[in-house]
Amino acid sequence: MRRTALVAQTRVELVLTVRRAESLLVTLGIPLGILVFFAKVDAVTDLRDPIDFLVPGILALAVMSTAMVSLGIATGYERHYGVLKRLGSTPLSRAGLLTAKTTNVLLIELVQALVIVATGLALGWSTSARLLPVIVLLLVGTVAFAGIGLLMAGTLRAEANLALANALFLVLLFLGGMAYPLERLPGALQAIAEALPAAALAESVRDVLDPGAAFPLAHVLVLVGWAIAAPLAAARFFRWEE
Repeated sequence: MRRTALVAQTRVELVLTVRRAESLLVTLGIPLGILVFFAKVDAVTDLRDPIDFLVPGILALAVMSTAMVSLGIATGYERHYGVLKRLGSTPLSRAGLLTAKTTNVLLIELVQALVIVATGLALGWSTSARLLPVIVLLLVGTVAFAGIGLLMAGTLRAEANLALANALFLVLLFLGGMAYPLERLPGALQAIAEALPAAALAESVRDVLDPGAAFPLAHVLVLVGWAIAAPLAAARFFRWEE
């Protein structure tokens, strides 16, 4: 019974995500737009292969947009309208609801990754990627950003959550080294950026995809730290009702 409910709720989550135009813009439109624009326009200067720099960063951006912004905003409004409270009393259970949401996020991210990689290949990207480490890093990043998104969704009013999620997305896009090298930032901003999950994920994926780069231990440790702290904070402070 619960398995059937879980499958049904996962399908509902996926349909609702696809139907939300703003969600599709954040999860697919913006990452692809940034990839194509910066690959075609000489905006990322002094880089020998801009596309090699951009694809890992856009993969990280896709994870952030889906796991933090899309998930967080949708969950915040479901909490606001009492949907979470009602679903929590059904045979699905609250754990089942979270599992359905997690599965939905992973399915969307899979589609994003396929589209981004295909677009990158069409733009001339090539790599001897170490796929398993990249997948692991993206999953760890998903946990970190989902934790941040759920923390905001479960503690703020829906309107405040919407504003903060979008503002944080823009800040992390700017400081995340996703479309613009961290080295171009002022020293103080660069130090702050390297302590944030966006830069940690983007730089880790970028180094893993570069056969000549050393293992990005420092960035991985920062990312793992966020992947532990953010979900714990969300679990501690999340409230199912406003």
